Amino acid sequence: MSTSRGISRPTTAFRPGRFQAVGGALAGTAAVVALTGCAAPKYQEHVCSRGEYPVLQVNGPGGDCVANGGEPPAGYTRYPEGEVPQQVNGKWDVYWSTRTLDEDGNVIDLPDVY
Repeated sequence: MSTSRGISRPTTAFRPGRFQAVGGALAGTAAVVALTGCAAPKYQEHVCSRGEYPVLQVNGPGGDCVANGGEPPAGYTRYPEGEVPQQVNGKWDVYWSTRTLDEDGNVIDLPDVY
């Protein structure tokens, strides 16, 4: 007849191999981070919110955002096709920061007083 000695074992016993695998994964991740220079995705702020498009003030330095499908308010116009700023400080945002359109749709430089 066998009797229990009152010693219970945990259902998940300590296994050194498990920790070696986790350590290897962590070391691999650290190597990738070190080799990429900790490069995280760069955040770029959009000129308008989702569901909106940017418009340009005629003969002025301003801009606004209009709901997709809507028309620009009085005194504003759409940007020329292919020159619509999408990100703050992006190529077209910088370009249009010193220019605007006149009432005939011609690109003009903004005066320095703005």
